[in-house]
Amino acid sequence: MKIGELAALAGCPVPTIRFFEAEGLLQSPARTASNYRDYGNQHVDRLAFILRCRSLDMSHGEIRVLLQLQDDPMRPCDEVNALLDAHTRHVERRIAELKALRRQLETIRASCAGGVCIGDCSALESLRNAVGANPH
Repeated sequence: MKIGELAALAGCPVPTIRFFEAEGLLQSPARTASNYRDYGNQHVDRLAFILRCRSLDMSHGEIRVLLQLQDDPMRPCDEVNALLDAHTRHVERRIAELKALRRQLETIRASCAGGVCIGDCSALESLRNAVGANPH
């Protein structure tokens, strides 16, 4: 199948497929006599796996490791579980960071009751005077 067909089956854009190939996540397909890429079912399966991992916010490095493990089906699955445990801890840290971010935004929003001129907006003042702000 051509790259457009693979993209339609996987539900992703053609440039994403090319990017995954360039990153070494998706193996390069054979070429037809007219030099078109010729993808097979193994590409469909691997691309679906990659896209599922990305939907779980896994990095390309993590996906690469999982693909290598998947390609060696006789290995014990302990390494897969260790990677998933580490990724879960990463997600938990990210959730904590996002909750802290939400609290900051809520505090800033609460500083302005509205109904004043922009020049007197406490929320904007809070944003301008944030500690550790990175002026450009």
